[in-house]
Amino acid sequence: MTQKTVFKTTGRKSASRHNIVELEPGEWIFREGDLGTEMYIVQDGQVEILKTLGEDQFQQLLVLERGDFFGEMALLEDLPRAAGVRALQPTKLLEINGSTFDQMLRENPEIAVRMMRALSRRLRETDALVRKLGGQPSQAAPAPPMPEVGRSPRVGNGPERLVHNKSGMEFPLAGSETTIGRKDPVTGIYPDIDLSPVDQQRSISRRHAKIYRRGEKFFVAEEIGTMNGTFVNGERLETGVPSEMKPGDEVRFGVIETRFVLE
Repeated sequence: MTQKTVFKTTGRKSASRHNIVELEPGEWIFREGDLGTEMYIVQDGQVEILKTLGEDQFQQLLVLERGDFFGEMALLEDLPRAAGVRALQPTKLLEINGSTFDQMLRENPEIAVRMMRALSRRLRETDALVRKLGGQPSQAAPAPPMPEVGRSPRVGNGPERLVHNKSGMEFPLAGSETTIGRKDPVTGIYPDIDLSPVDQQRSISRRHAKIYRRGEKFFVAEEIGTMNGTFVNGERLETGVPSEMKPGDEVRFGVIETRFVLE
C-alpha cells in the first residue's frame, strides 16, 4: 500500500510542505483515466509510463529515473491522466500540488523550459503518427529517434574536445554544434556531451550549454533556464550570449571544470 509521509523544506523564499510517496515494485502511482491534481518528481528508484492496450495489457512508453518528473499535465488542464505510471523498483516520489508547482516555476525557470521541450517533442511524435496512419501531413519535422537510455558517454581523442580536469576524461565535440548537459528521458533529448559521469553533485542542467564552431573559431553559449552558471576562465557567461573559446581556456559548467583542447 502506498505510504505517504510529510516533511518540511525551506526554499529561497519561504518554507513549504510536500508529500513523499514511497512505492514498492509493481505498485501504481495512478492509472490511465484517473483524475489528478498533483505532479511528481522521482527522488529515488524508477517508474514506467504505460499506455493501456487492453485488459491487463500495457505498452511501456518511457522509463523515468531520479530527477525526472511526470504528471505535470494534471496541473495545467482538468483532464484525466493520459497514461498510467507504475513503480519498477522501490521508489520514492516527491508529490507536488498546484500552489507548490506555481512557486517552483517562479523560482526555477529550468522546470518551465523542460516542460515546454517535453510538450514540443510530444507534438512532433503525434504529428509523425498521424502521417504514418494516413492523415494530413504538417510542416512539423518528425521526432528524432530516441537514443538508448543509459548509453555510454562519448569518450575518445577527437581533435576538438573538453578534458575534465580532475579525472582526465575526454569529451570530443560533435561537429559544428555540440550540446552539453545531462540525459533527459522526460523530453527524450540527450546531449552530445553527457557530463553525468563526472557530475556527482548534479550541478549540470539537462541542457546546460552549447558549443558552436564558426569557421576556425569556437564559441560557447549558456542555454535558457540553466542553473549554476557557465564560466570561461572564471568569468560567468550571460545566458544566450556566445563567448569565444580558445585552446587552453578553462570552461566550467556548474561545478565541473574542464579545459578546451584543440589539436
